[in-house]
Amino acid sequence: MEVGLIGLGRMGGNMARRLIKGGHRVIAYDPAPAAVKALAADGGGPAASLEELVRLLKPPRVAWVMVPAGPATETTIDWLGTHLSKGDIVIDGGNSYYKDSMRRAKQLAGKDIGYLDVGTSGGIWGLQNGYCLMVGGTDAAFEAARPLLEALAPAPDRGLIHAGPSGAGHFVKMVHNGIEYGLMQAYAEGYELMQAKREFQLDLAAISEAWRHGSVVRSWLLDLTADALKEDPTLEKTAAYVEDSGEGRWTVQESIELGVPLPAISLALQARFRSRQEEPFGARLLAAMRKQFGGHAVRSATK
Repeated sequence: MEVGLIGLGRMGGNMARRLIKGGHRVIAYDPAPAAVKALAADGGGPAASLEELVRLLKPPRVAWVMVPAGPATETTIDWLGTHLSKGDIVIDGGNSYYKDSMRRAKQLAGKDIGYLDVGTSGGIWGLQNGYCLMVGGTDAAFEAARPLLEALAPAPDRGLIHAGPSGAGHFVKMVHNGIEYGLMQAYAEGYELMQAKREFQLDLAAISEAWRHGSVVRSWLLDLTADALKEDPTLEKTAAYVEDSGEGRWTVQESIELGVPLPAISLALQARFRSRQEEPFGARLLAAMRKQFGGHAVRSATK
């Protein structure tokens, strides 16, 4: 099957290569010519512009968008909506907000262009292991794109789900990432507690390796944790600064709208915010209040 892939970042490039290995023809465009050239060396068809990509694809076209969520995705899909034809399909494989996906699907449907929102999980390991794909959209669009989706999944019968109508794919991926936040925070807190118990001189890398086999907390995240601790047991090379992609925020916002309590995920998100602060004002105010009512000593700030 033929597909036009827009965006050859780390995940987009690996997805393109997995499709090529699966026997599919990939026409690729990226603003960085070097990325397009590298994929061409692996068998991809290069396009110097979006116009050329659309021109090179044979109708009915499938354009798979793998650009950063937000303005870049909005601009790209808007452009495709004015240059594709009836019967073509747009696939958004990025981390878009599900309500944006619902809106985009409706807009494209008015032009008889199909749309699939595909929540994609697998990270840098997807090329080797396959991707978990959570798909929203019509049955017709899903079936039309099924060969591509099955080639990207770990296996045709695993890691792929048509979750529901437009928006459902990105909604499920949003919740998936919220759960990921909570799992990562639980591991981080447990390991910090073990690291603080100095008298036992615990070997965290060895403990990770033991937990990977037979333990009820074993997981792929634990496998990756074990690898990280083998490489840098004290994590001295890693700053305690944790970004978020935005999906955790959307998950928490949705919980507020629906009145569904998500204490673990909400606190995990807040912990990421805290990790980015140096000498947070709130903590300094706590120290100041203790001094005011109890005369407790405070440490002087250093700059």
